Amino acid sequence: MSFILRLNHISKSFGAVLALKDVSLDLGDNEILGLLGDNGAGKSTLVKIISGIFPPDSGSMCVNGETIDFRRYSGARSRRFGIETVHQDHALAEKQPLWRNVFVGRHLKNGLGFIHAAEEKRETLKLLHNVIGLPAEGLDPDLPASVLSGGERQGLAIGRAMYFQSHLIILDEPTTALSLHETEKVLGFIKKIKEAGKACIFISHNIAQVFAVADRCVVMDRGEIVADESKNEMTLESLTKLLISFNRRQEILHV
Repeated sequence: MSFILRLNHISKSFGAVLALKDVSLDLGDNEILGLLGDNGAGKSTLVKIISGIFPPDSGSMCVNGETIDFRRYSGARSRRFGIETVHQDHALAEKQPLWRNVFVGRHLKNGLGFIHAAEEKRETLKLLHNVIGLPAEGLDPDLPASVLSGGERQGLAIGRAMYFQSHLIILDEPTTALSLHETEKVLGFIKKIKEAGKACIFISHNIAQVFAVADRCVVMDRGEIVADESKNEMTLESLTKLLISFNRRQEILHV
């Protein structure tokens, strides 16, 4: 297996709080990785380092075999390396037209350097139909993003990442506050990421949802990776028991 992402001995502190401790992790170029752990486990800090929000205190990272210089790494540069993060909130600007949401900051230009709005609208319609599965009849790219359901908005954000040839798509709690039906839609979109030959890090508190789509599950606790197993090495029951055991350990430590 070739690796799109390799983290080696990553550590990060915020004052006296050690958020990450010697974290090493590999991600295959066509792998869905489920990232699990309680609040404060270090998941968000790890993702922010991968996506260029802030640098680690120590350690190294390689993307597609290229070693990252954290002094020059940023959110914008992470996109150039093919890394896209879809957050549970604010993935789309709800009052803006659908086509502007897809191409914001990365517009298609015509020969004179102006935004090629007609082409962007055509490409948006393709995303809505081919990725989200909306019927082609009656779709209007000028409608605001608020017309989409919660699951469809996440689908459009995922489709946008796939359109711009992102190699790694990070999903941060994409099913939070969604109905069961909408959640099933999002899980379907995650499967399409793998079908497209891309990699995904799926962060969620819902163990069953992660287990349903992940090739491998990583569990974090107090800034460390405490379990890293492929799906064929575990069951949903064993994974649930593992997470419960670490939650109980946290409760004992805080008594």
